[in-house]
Amino acid sequence: METSTSTSPDSNSDSTAGDTDAGRAPGPTRRTLLGTAGAGLVVGVGAGVATALAVERRDRSPAARATGTGPGLGLAAVGFHGEHQAGILEPQQARVQLAAFDLSGGVGRDGVRALLRRWSRTAARMAAGEPADEFENQIALDAGPCSLTVTFGFGASLFDRTGLADRRPAGLEPLPAFPADALDPARGDGDLFVQIGADDALVAVHALRVLQRQAAGTAALRWQMSGFARTPGATRSPMTGRNLMGQVDGTNNPRPDEDGFAAKVFVAAGGDQPAWLAGGSFLVFRRIRMLLDNWEALPVERQERVIGRRKSDGAPLGAAADAGERTPVDLAAQAADGSLAVPADAHIRVAAPAANGGAAMLRRGFSYHDGLLADGSPDAGLLFLAFQSDPRKGFTPVQRKLARGDGLSRFLRHEASGLYAVPPGVSPDGYVGQSLFD
Repeated sequence: METSTSTSPDSNSDSTAGDTDAGRAPGPTRRTLLGTAGAGLVVGVGAGVATALAVERRDRSPAARATGTGPGLGLAAVGFHGEHQAGILEPQQARVQLAAFDLSGGVGRDGVRALLRRWSRTAARMAAGEPADEFENQIALDAGPCSLTVTFGFGASLFDRTGLADRRPAGLEPLPAFPADALDPARGDGDLFVQIGADDALVAVHALRVLQRQAAGTAALRWQMSGFARTPGATRSPMTGRNLMGQVDGTNNPRPDEDGFAAKVFVAAGGDQPAWLAGGSFLVFRRIRMLLDNWEALPVERQERVIGRRKSDGAPLGAAADAGERTPVDLAAQAADGSLAVPADAHIRVAAPAANGGAAMLRRGFSYHDGLLADGSPDAGLLFLAFQSDPRKGFTPVQRKLARGDGLSRFLRHEASGLYAVPPGVSPDGYVGQSLFD
C-alpha cells in the first residue's frame, strides 16, 4: 500500500433541454461550455482547442489542480486521445467508478469491436464535457468535464470468447493464490474493465450509466465499485494523500521524470508481449478491506512501526525531526536501544524496490467505505489499482513477499481481484483496442 510496489457528430436532442433552473446561480454548464468551446474542448492527437479552454488546460498543472488554484475544477479537461490511455499518468481525481462487464452469449469479435467503437466515441465526448451521443441522461448536465478520464482494459477471458486466444498477452496469466486471500469471484475479473475518474461524483456516475446502457445486448455489468480520494484543493499545498488508516499513502510511487519510468509502467515494443499491446499497460485491481477497528485500537507509535513511517508527516522512522516523506529510507538506521529504526516486518522495508529486485508499479488507489458488515465492522478499505509493464515481474513477486512477511498484512483482507491488459491510447479516428481487433 505505501510504496509503488504494493499496496483521456451525433447529438441527442434531449441533451439540450432544461439548461437552467430558477434561482440557480449563473455558471458554466455542459451546454455553455459547448457554446463557447465547441468540439475543441479536449486536447488530443491532431485536435484543436478554443483559446479560452487552451489556457484553461495549460493552467491545470498537477500543482495547481492539487491546491485548487487557477480556474475552477469543473473546467479541467483531459484529452481522451493520445499515445497512452487517459487515467494512467494524470493526477488522481477525487472520485472513481470501477466496473467490469461480461459479454452476452453469442457475442463475438464483431460485436466487441462495435461496442469499443461506441464506447471510445462516447468517452471522448464526455471527457470534453459534451453530452453523450447516445443515452444521455442529463445527470451531469450542469457540470464541466471535471478532469473526467475513461480507461478500458481487457480480461483474459475476453480473448477466448472472441477467438483471439493466440493474441492473449503472456502477462495475463492468472495471478497466483496468495496466503490469506479471501476472494469473491463475483466481484473480480470480467471480460471488459472500465476505470472512470472525475473530480465530481455525478460526472463519474453519468459516464458509467451511459456506457452501461450502450453495452446492453452486448455486455452485462459483472461488478461495480465506487471510491474516493482527497479533493484537489483540500490541502494548503500539494501533498501525498492519506488512506483510511490515516497513513500517507503513495510516497514512493515512480514519477514520470525518473529514469526508467516508462519501462516500469508501459509495455515496450519488441518484447515478449504482443505487438498490439505496445504502449499499453497491465492493471492489477484488488479490493482490500482494512480491519479498521483493530488498527485504530493500536497506539500511534505501534501503527508507525507497522508501516515504518511517522504518521504525522510520512517521514521514515529514524529520520531527523525536520525530515519529510521524500526523505530516503535508511533501512540500516538504528533506534536508541540499538534495534532497527524501521522494523524487520515494517511495510516499507518488505515492499521496498531494493528488497524486490527493483520491481515497481504506478498506483492510483482509491478509498472506499460501504457501510457496515454483519459483525458491525466497517466495510471499508482500498481499491488498489496498479499499472505496470508486466505483473509477473511487478505485482506478483512483491505480493508474495508481502503476504509472507509484512506486518501490515494482519490488518488487511484481500477480497476481490482482477488483472487486465490496458491497450495503448487512441487516435481521433480510431477506437480503443483497434490494434487487437482490426
